Amino acid sequence: MKEFELEPGEHVVKQARKHWLLFAATLLPYAILLAIPFALPGLLRLTPLFAPYAVALDVRQPLMRLALGIWLLAAWTGAFSAFTRYYLNLWVLTDRRIVEVRQRSYFDRRVSSLLLNRVQDVSTEVTGVLSSLLDLGTIHVQTAGEEEEFLMNGIPRPMQMRDLILKYVAEKAGPNPSV
Repeated sequence: MKEFELEPGEHVVKQARKHWLLFAATLLPYAILLAIPFALPGLLRLTPLFAPYAVALDVRQPLMRLALGIWLLAAWTGAFSAFTRYYLNLWVLTDRRIVEVRQRSYFDRRVSSLLLNRVQDVSTEVTGVLSSLLDLGTIHVQTAGEEEEFLMNGIPRPMQMRDLILKYVAEKAGPNPSV
């Protein structure tokens, strides 16, 4: 993946994506949408009032096959779009900067970069029982300028990533003369 060029002598320390479970949760509605056309006729047959409609949803009829194909294509396209955003959204920590690659849609990508010597504060936020159990959270990186803060949502092991960022920020700052 070549969204950005590394400067001479710069190397990648760590790459991070959202936790895989958050990605799986975004796929759940699409899985339900894929199952509806196969489950609906059987469910309709269970109630005598709606049983005649189950015959109308028979996939052996050409019109219903066409409708099923369009339905499955739409659901598959949505699921593939969710996968594309998950895979291409990326945070990269190098020894000199933090790079955020954000894929908004198929043809809309934003790459932002933040130099480590401009970082003022790095904080983590882990909210909720599930987030605590899975050790995932949000990292806030605040800069010295008026630029927007970098947010890394749904990062696995956020404290470890925060400590790694702070380690490289401290290296860029050099020795502390007041100590």
